Amino acid sequence: MLRRHGAPIGVGSCACCGGSLQLSAEVLPFDVDPVEAIDFLRAKIDMPSATWTDLWEAEHSVGFTVAGAQTKALLADFHDAVLDAIADGRSIEQFRADFDRIVADHGWSYRGSRGWRSRVIFDTNMSTAYAAGRWQQIQRVKTMRPYLRYVHLEGQKHPRPQHQAWHGLILPVDDPWWQTHYPPNGWFCHCTVMSLSERDLGRYGWTVSDAPEIVMVERSIRLSDGSLRTIEVPDGIDPGFAYRPGAMPEALAT
Repeated sequence: MLRRHGAPIGVGSCACCGGSLQLSAEVLPFDVDPVEAIDFLRAKIDMPSATWTDLWEAEHSVGFTVAGAQTKALLADFHDAVLDAIADGRSIEQFRADFDRIVADHGWSYRGSRGWRSRVIFDTNMSTAYAAGRWQQIQRVKTMRPYLRYVHLEGQKHPRPQHQAWHGLILPVDDPWWQTHYPPNGWFCHCTVMSLSERDLGRYGWTVSDAPEIVMVERSIRLSDGSLRTIEVPDGIDPGFAYRPGAMPEALAT
């Protein structure tokens, strides 16, 4: 079993930050090589973009992008830095050394502060790669462990109410709800899942639930031309995160 800082990966936590992009906890480096996560990141194709929304939802399972990184050389260096970070178990501070070097080498002018920009790149790629790798593990053992339990760490300073409400929810691995609600479910969300067997349910007195109703809400996203577009997303999910990391876009799924 892969572990992160001594905690089994089946027991995860969440560092939700509410509606803003202020971080209340960081993605911790892995103690051992997360093979599936590394392979997921390595297989991504570099796709220069003006904004993060140039790729949408499951397209991020195929393409590696950094908003505003519009040359292949710049993007390739970021891709290598993220791969090194996850393969070597590097911390955010170690990644920032690579970030500073890449910015200087390419003369990249980015939006936001150094601390925020580097953390967005590090956190989003780490969280989604970890989630994609974990899903592969879940699929391998789902005959013996056919359920998933949503896990959110209580006591956060700015918790997302919906993520709190989903804490403890148990559904079959193949329930369609997981295709839109398998975490991470937003920027800096570190909610996770734990896989369960029938024996686990009996041991802890847990029961399988019905999937919550998915309520769609309107949100605005900014496109590469600077215009705003109104879209619908499941309530509690940040725009662009209503997909399961590792899932292929419809055009590639058939």
